[in-house]
Amino acid sequence: MGIGNVSERRSQPPQVGVSVVILALGPAGDGIVADGADAGAASETPITHISHAASETLAANGPGRDTDGARAQLWIPLVRRVRQPFLGDWALPGGDLRADRSLEDSAYAALESTTDLHPNYLEQLYTFGDPGRSQGGLPMVSIVYWALVGRAESRDLAEGDNVAWFPENALPRLAFDHRRIIDYALDRLRYKIEYPQIAARLVGDEFTLAQLHGVYEAVTGRAIDLANFRRRILASGELEDTGRKIAQGRHRPASLYRYARAAAQPIAAADAPQANAHAQSPREEWSDDALSALLPSAIAQ
Repeated sequence: MGIGNVSERRSQPPQVGVSVVILALGPAGDGIVADGADAGAASETPITHISHAASETLAANGPGRDTDGARAQLWIPLVRRVRQPFLGDWALPGGDLRADRSLEDSAYAALESTTDLHPNYLEQLYTFGDPGRSQGGLPMVSIVYWALVGRAESRDLAEGDNVAWFPENALPRLAFDHRRIIDYALDRLRYKIEYPQIAARLVGDEFTLAQLHGVYEAVTGRAIDLANFRRRILASGELEDTGRKIAQGRHRPASLYRYARAAAQPIAAADAPQANAHAQSPREEWSDDALSALLPSAIAQ
């Protein structure tokens, strides 16, 4: 039985739940988009998920590029809603809170019920509770976490019941304010990719410079000049050569690097970017950070 009219429902205590944005490094989506995807997408063909074969190819060739040289992408798992509101639309994995479970455990439970993943990196992103997001129902508050899934963890990105994976640049129609939440998570990742421990979650403990370059391109969604990237990342002093090499395809063996121990220290709370849904987007601040110097527009100047 419903709880009164709209004004009465809005005066009730909010429902509180947890949602998770999972950002996984996967193969290029080849421009295909889901039915109902955002305007400007390349096609109306239903999207394919990351197949086991595709994820194995990515794992074998590294996180930067597919075998045909296409740039890797960030993929996100979504759940198709089976009840109103937004029946049939896609939404972030989520669930209710329980008195016997911490917030982080609740986030992991939502992940595992949807994807069978247990990412090594899980962080609280922001709490979303604008009154308008309830769509006339009970007020809703979502405590949102974001998780990173890297090369080693992306071998089994498979679909489940009412679950599919989508590239972040070709998302379908989303329920509630979940598009805004995903955009916020992507902005957070783009802001924090300069932190070695964030990049390492996606590229792995040891990597080639081409693989690290590919991760930066996947995260920023932009082409980055490889030669300039190599020069700047080596000059930063954040990497150390392991002394080992790895053969990839027909190219000569490439040196394996890792982040230096001092560079890979955890982010201090005071150094971590503060969540503020009304703050200037990190995307708008790139002209002032070190990453902007790696982009073609800066290189040409």
